[in-house]
Amino acid sequence: MKRTKITVLAIAFSFGIFNLGHAQILREFVKDAGQQVNKYKGKTNSKSKSGITLPLTEGEVSDGLKQALQIGAQNATGKVSAVNGFFGNALIKVLMPPETKKVENTLRQIGLGDHVDKAILTMNRAAEDASKQAVPIFIEAIKGMSITDAISILKGNKDAATQYLKSKTTAQLTKTFRPVIEESLDKYNATKYWADVFNVYNDLPTTFKKVNSDLPGYVTEKALNGLFIYIADEEAKIRNNPASRVTDLLKKVFG
Repeated sequence: MKRTKITVLAIAFSFGIFNLGHAQILREFVKDAGQQVNKYKGKTNSKSKSGITLPLTEGEVSDGLKQALQIGAQNATGKVSAVNGFFGNALIKVLMPPETKKVENTLRQIGLGDHVDKAILTMNRAAEDASKQAVPIFIEAIKGMSITDAISILKGNKDAATQYLKSKTTAQLTKTFRPVIEESLDKYNATKYWADVFNVYNDLPTTFKKVNSDLPGYVTEKALNGLFIYIADEEAKIRNNPASRVTDLLKKVFG
């Protein structure tokens, strides 16, 4: 009974249905739920005498969140790994590092903007290439989600599922992304363009502080940031938009 109450309250708080107007109904819901669970072991879609569906089992909550994360991760990865997934999206487009803004401005002023534009394009192509590697890593992390993790996510913030996935996968994604990005940067001659940009800048007589940025590391970080922005967007859709709940389990857990 105690577990039933915790599950009910967790679901109520997570989906914003716990307010003063619903308090009496929820108290009756908790009371009836315990009675019905004891009477109908293993059944989750029976109705209480107040006409409210019985609470989800912890297993259903866990499975529903795993399904939501998997769908969200696959959708997000598909978007950002497409051609122009990064380059054509102002929200996540990889630009020159902030500390090189002066370099960019100087080069554009002296007519070398084309070199800068090529460097930016190739960084984004590398981020798009690397993102294709993300799905297996996400799925492996999702499989490891426990029932305790699921309840914690339900009780957490609106992006709690995304933050869980981020905490579980960032290290492995970084390890996997970096060599792919290095290879992609070479494929698109990004290393050459980057060297062209900064060699020219470093050779200017007015340049006293030379630039030596870690291009693969920078692009890897920006690729991960963009990917998780889209996973958070997918999570918000599933939580808030019924049309995004594309399976029966999602409709049941998030409905």
